[in-house]
Amino acid sequence: MLTARERVRQAEGVMAELRTALRAVGITLPSLGVDPVSCASAHMAPLVELGRCNLDTARRLAGVLADYARVAVPGHGEEGPRP
Repeated sequence: MLTARERVRQAEGVMAELRTALRAVGITLPSLGVDPVSCASAHMAPLVELGRCNLDTARRLAGVLADYARVAVPGHGEEGPRP
């Protein structure tokens, strides 16, 4: 079982990975952070708080995910799965 400090470090590491990946595609989530309550709990997994963003950022994030879905999972994308 991880200590609270280890859970915080783990969550901070994943948050940093996510921040780096988002920046690589030109996206910044201004409220990205570690959820302190989940890291302090021995009963729940550490959580990364994605936070709020403006419509432009949300639209760009949706576009990046849709582009990835079209390449990674043929038949998926903005229009949804194909039968």
